[in-house]
Amino acid sequence: MKTIGLIGGLSWESSIEYYRIINQEMRKRLGGLHSAQCLMYSFDFGEIEALQAAADWEAAGERLVEAARKLQHAGADCIVICSNTMHLMADAVGTAVGIPLIHIADATAKPILASGFRKVGLLGTRFTMEKDFYRGRISEHFGLDVLRPDACGRAIVHDIIYEELVRGVIRAESRGKYQRVIDELRNSGAEAVILGCTEIGLLIKPEDCALPLFDTTVLHALAAVDWALEE
Repeated sequence: MKTIGLIGGLSWESSIEYYRIINQEMRKRLGGLHSAQCLMYSFDFGEIEALQAAADWEAAGERLVEAARKLQHAGADCIVICSNTMHLMADAVGTAVGIPLIHIADATAKPILASGFRKVGLLGTRFTMEKDFYRGRISEHFGLDVLRPDACGRAIVHDIIYEELVRGVIRAESRGKYQRVIDELRNSGAEAVILGCTEIGLLIKPEDCALPLFDTTVLHALAAVDWALEE
């Protein structure tokens, strides 16, 4: 088994989910008392969020590169950035270390294609929905047609993430708002929906949605397990 290096705290609410899913999957596959070999560097998300709000992506990238190097030095065999938004710096992180980076967009797009879908809706932070680092990758590398909410819908999705989900607040009213945004994506032709923020799965479950959901937290964690167990 190889050692998984997790860059967490982005926020820690979803980092817990990564740790849980990875270890549960290892036990499921290996049986007995097996669990994952993993290391985690956990950020103070308040500092990272301030850099995001200031659009200081260069400084944010430097922080992630530093974390990745520390994980490599500590013995990690791969890097997993536990956040969709922070994959904006994935190329910088990947080139700064000598171990593979498991990209969250790749881990998400592959099962979507395997399920036969081609047109998908994307929910996430406004950075993920509006910038090209995520949508562009799954469109160019995997041929998926990515739909995003309108400006009002994007604001609703983003604000609930930062005002509630990263703080551990789960509200039925907010679930209803997300469901309405998803309904609009379905009316625009979406065949499935990407939960493109690692906290959204805390709010929206498959039974809450009329469309198939692809939860990036789950898919990314499972991809890390696949990699760690590869011969």
